[in-house]
Amino acid sequence: MTQASPRASISGFTFIRNGVMLGFPFMESIRSLLPLVDEFVVAVGRSDDDTLARVQAIGDPKIRILETVWNERMGDRGFVYAQQKMMAQYACTGDWAFYLEGDEVVHESELAAIRASVDRHHDNPAVEALVFDYLHFYGTPAYVSISPGWYRRECRLIRNTIRTYAPDGQYWLVMHQHKRPRNPQGALANAHIHHYGWVRKAEQMQAKLDQVAKFWKGSTVMQINYANFDPKAVKPFTGTHPAVMAHWLATEAEQSITFNPDYQLTSKEKKYRLSMALERLTGLDFSRKHFKLVA
Repeated sequence: MTQASPRASISGFTFIRNGVMLGFPFMESIRSLLPLVDEFVVAVGRSDDDTLARVQAIGDPKIRILETVWNERMGDRGFVYAQQKMMAQYACTGDWAFYLEGDEVVHESELAAIRASVDRHHDNPAVEALVFDYLHFYGTPAYVSISPGWYRRECRLIRNTIRTYAPDGQYWLVMHQHKRPRNPQGALANAHIHHYGWVRKAEQMQAKLDQVAKFWKGSTVMQINYANFDPKAVKPFTGTHPAVMAHWLATEAEQSITFNPDYQLTSKEKKYRLSMALERLTGLDFSRKHFKLVA
């Protein structure tokens, strides 16, 4: 009789700095994943607010904190975010590593589906990562993006037993047999990531964009005005938000938006409108992907 493999362990991880000042729902993000994982590694950068104290106050024994100092001179295309992400991942001890950014949350109703997906694919080495469907909220929690300009799917759970690295905070590359790095081979997680970064209060979003520009040398700082946006790039959200987000959404998120009728679309927005029309005609998905589905 063949002995069953032991159940795969899962580490959660993230990085955060000045999370309070910049309006990240980082405590809600961490709490949303704690029931699923065996440990949660948090790389907390030296901050100008009480981010570290708030992470400590969560008080869960699964949480392991790494105190870090960001390289303020690293202005190459946001690579400092990759550095912090990998510091946290390299401290993970699980078979799989689940990365959540500080404004990303998982829904309690989908935790069982995520666990089932890990169990289903753990013994298939061809599956290196699990791919999640994204809900990018924009302007208020009542609207969600439908534009191919926003990635619709992304890897968030990756095998912690293969050679990977992050060129930036968003995605991974796999190093295989000393060849050119490639995208991970993935399977669907059958779950969503709820992304709330673009519904935080406008002044906090501006502060966040100002910080990003510092680590992205040569970039132009976008001046945030949620109303100046293509209204055809969003649709009303008809689902439910994770329960852990209730207080943050009521107190920290923008509550209303009226799109500017005089707003002139950018060249990129015009391109995405055309892409959406072609998607409706062809059934294809023109959003960017950092993975290859193999199962």
